[in-house]
Amino acid sequence: MMRAAPPLVVVLMGVSGCGKTTTGTRLSKKLGWPFRDADSFHPAANIEKMSRGIPLDDDDRWPWLDAIAVWIDERLAQGEPGIVSCSALKRAYRRRIVGNRRGVRLVYLRGPMELIGRRLQGRRNHFMPAALLQSQYEALEEPGPRERPIIVSVALTPQRVLAAIVGQLGVRLPQPEA
Repeated sequence: MMRAAPPLVVVLMGVSGCGKTTTGTRLSKKLGWPFRDADSFHPAANIEKMSRGIPLDDDDRWPWLDAIAVWIDERLAQGEPGIVSCSALKRAYRRRIVGNRRGVRLVYLRGPMELIGRRLQGRRNHFMPAALLQSQYEALEEPGPRERPIIVSVALTPQRVLAAIVGQLGVRLPQPEA
């Protein structure tokens, strides 16, 4: 059996508060790959809308998802690795940013609403209010086997989440300089 090639781009997905940014930052440091948080792709109107507690609709999301897809395509075209976070709650969103792109791997950070709700309650200075968490779980379509996701429980410590992802990606870790 032939082993799949390691990914060039990793997409970290899950509801708000599941640890995408924390995991992306740690994974970036561990692998030496650049990390982009999906929030940095949102137009100002989306951030303002969410700040007022109004969930985004698909018309709001398509330009945001397209911007993420462009970033992924640029990485792939240049043969450069990268990590990007994106809630990617629906299959249609994942088709937009992952689709049939070779070299992209989906990592689903899964956790119960109660745990993530507690995390959101403790978060400060973020535009996504905890009140919108329910709507995210209602919209969530968990990735299926065809999407080949790496699924990691966010009930684990951040160190174990990182180890689980690295262990399943099949990428070489950078060697420390001698």
